[in-house]
Amino acid sequence: MTASQPLHDESTSLDSTAHLMNRISSQLASQLSLVALDGRRRPTRPALVVVAHGSRDPRALSTVRTLLDRVRELRPGLPVHLGHIELNAPLLPDTLAALDTDEAVLVPLLLSRGYHVKRDIPEMAAESGVRARVAKALGPHPLLVEALYDRLMEAGWADTPGTAVVLAAAGSRDPESKVDAGRTASALSERLGVPVVPAYATTAAPRVSDAVQALTARGHHRIAVASYFTAPGRFATECAATAPWMASAPLGPHPAMARLILHRYDQCMATKGAATYLRGAANSATSHQQPALAT
Repeated sequence: MTASQPLHDESTSLDSTAHLMNRISSQLASQLSLVALDGRRRPTRPALVVVAHGSRDPRALSTVRTLLDRVRELRPGLPVHLGHIELNAPLLPDTLAALDTDEAVLVPLLLSRGYHVKRDIPEMAAESGVRARVAKALGPHPLLVEALYDRLMEAGWADTPGTAVVLAAAGSRDPESKVDAGRTASALSERLGVPVVPAYATTAAPRVSDAVQALTARGHHRIAVASYFTAPGRFATECAATAPWMASAPLGPHPAMARLILHRYDQCMATKGAATYLRGAANSATSHQQPALAT
């Protein structure tokens, strides 16, 4: 039994070393991009801070780090950082405090509107010393449909009579979150040519198991669960377990996810004139009002 332990340690070490080398290469490219051909320092661009929810599942942090490495590969020289709302380090306030720039665009690694996007992230940014703007949630967007479609294909999708899909999302009390999930489900249904029903792991209705039962009652005997999660975790695992046929993997570091993060960053940068800067908002007379989000 002891013979297998060194192999596990070596694999872990190699993974950590590869991640470290990717970070060093990205940071070097970032520093070189600040110097023009004449030797003068170029104006720095606002940092991109990707804001993940956080998870107790160690696979989630590894997945998000891999996704950010893909973002850096697509945009060499752009400072890319990670912050979490809870459960994982670094937490968003710590990330903002450690930035070597006073301006940042925060892109939520969240798939729909909800409390975290509307309140938690803006409030954390407002309490920092950074001129921060909050981009839109990732969804709904055609790039998410592309990623969902590919994940289903990878899982063995086949369109046959009686096929349907449950789009399994986390869930939120915010009604706009359900609207966003519904729009994604409709777009995926159009792409696949079969019914797609949004359902939720918690908080909102219907639950994933209830959606599976409802589709079964309507005569669908091949029901897939499309995992509408950014990374592995408890909710994704529980939803996949309800699949009577097949379940796709979380979106993770799919290339479309990296492109979408940069799209939200660029979109926020393009609306600079109308964007709401949050620096010092926590100390103002209106600190308890919800800051406007960039459109």
